[in-house]
Amino acid sequence: MSAARARLGKIALPMVVIVVVIAIWWIVVVQTESAIFPTPWQVVAGAFELARDGTLWEHIGASLFRVGAGFGLALVVGIPLGLWMGWVGGAYRTLNPIFQMLRPISPIAWIPLAILWFGVGDVSPIFLIFISSVFPMIVQTTSGVHTIERRYLRAAANFGVSRSVLFRRVVIPAVLPEIIVGMRIGIGVAWLVVVAAEMIALRSGLGYLIMDSRNAGNRYDLVIASMVIIGVIGLLLDGITRLLERLKTVKWRYVR
Repeated sequence: MSAARARLGKIALPMVVIVVVIAIWWIVVVQTESAIFPTPWQVVAGAFELARDGTLWEHIGASLFRVGAGFGLALVVGIPLGLWMGWVGGAYRTLNPIFQMLRPISPIAWIPLAILWFGVGDVSPIFLIFISSVFPMIVQTTSGVHTIERRYLRAAANFGVSRSVLFRRVVIPAVLPEIIVGMRIGIGVAWLVVVAAEMIALRSGLGYLIMDSRNAGNRYDLVIASMVIIGVIGLLLDGITRLLERLKTVKWRYVR
């Protein structure tokens, strides 16, 4: 009974906060008699308008495609590279200064170069998403390897375990929780970057939808609807990534 009540509380409390925020929003708009800023109902009506004519699904699909491609490339490059840097001291000493220098550069700062190199199209935002999400995964994976307790490695060595078996059976399972953390950070940044890139250099996607709605007759109901949809999809992407924490190989890390 207490477990069910706790689960209900986890759902009910955020919903109460959301309802309160919407109520305050509605009251403020009505009281100020704003002719531009929409009420929550107008935002919902605008979202349904976009959904009915198919525009919304086209923009969502374009944004998700770019995020999926860029984030997938970051996974393929970042995780093996992070494992290698964490396992091989020479690789870490050689590459870490370069990555630490590139990592603080805002992905938005790469937009002019991305357009110069790849033109205006899907490749530019995919490159920006790759740049934004690969560094968190490299850093987090490398850090995970470095934080493995040395007694585990020494114990395996005492039993005559080969270096390759040690890497597969001890290092990788121990690092998986840190990899998932890096993935969560990377997917969050990737979703943020794709929206920013679409506002500047593209003619599709949720970022472009915000700018187009603003320019096409000050449709702020569609602007806010797009922003809400971006937030909801970001929450869903994070939730999907967190499902990996339930895998048996990493669940030990999250047991309370």
